[in-house]
Amino acid sequence: MSRIGDTFKKLGEKREKALITFITAGDPDLSVTEECMLEMEKAGADIIELGIPFSDPMADGPTIQKSSERAIAGGTTLPKILEMVKSVRQRSAIPVVLMGYFNPVFRYGTKKFPADAVAAGVDGILLVDLPPEEAGDFQKEASAVGLDVISLLTPTSDSGRIEKVARLGSGFIYYVSVIGVTGARESVADSLFAKVAEIREQSPLPIAVGFGISDPVQAARVARVADGVVVGSAIVRLFEQFQGEELKDRVRGFVADLKVGIAG
Repeated sequence: MSRIGDTFKKLGEKREKALITFITAGDPDLSVTEECMLEMEKAGADIIELGIPFSDPMADGPTIQKSSERAIAGGTTLPKILEMVKSVRQRSAIPVVLMGYFNPVFRYGTKKFPADAVAAGVDGILLVDLPPEEAGDFQKEASAVGLDVISLLTPTSDSGRIEKVARLGSGFIYYVSVIGVTGARESVADSLFAKVAEIREQSPLPIAVGFGISDPVQAARVARVADGVVVGSAIVRLFEQFQGEELKDRVRGFVADLKVGIAG
């Protein structure tokens, strides 16, 4: 069992939900990313998603788009992200998922990437523009080395799509709670509760819900039905507003509040 699966299993045994936190790798630089990963773990994060900066992040709203721009301007690349994760692994065993777009992985080498990612300490990969129908060869390479390939489902996913993702995915299913791009929202869509129940009927994989969750109250509401809650833009926004020790303090405090929220 992977670190991701083991984390969900242990949390489930305690009737707890996973807090999955997202930040963009390299925003503003990789040393800050490394330190903030450790701060988030201390504050209660169970899994960390690292965004792979990309020049055309079509699924992301302005907050994460700007974070990608800052990371790219600072010289962040996929090989450098893997080196940073390798450094984190000297101090932490928290599951790490890379999230992004297929182009950087394609340029790295689809046969080379899974083995290198696992060697660096990466546990999963979520590529928002690589649907299961087109992921066959990459999926085989990843499965061979134990890299979970996580797939997305959305409010418009029909039963056929749910069945396919349930059959081909691993690690967990990422349910996108809104139609549209990433970004904090003022409320959680009521429709997600029925959709999560529908997915659960067809898949044994844990279900994590993300996109639009912006505060502990919303996180708590989602945690009532999901196995995990993903918070991204609300954390990434802190990187626009703060730096240095204040940034770490703000990130640690917000993640701690989220953890309390989903535990309630």
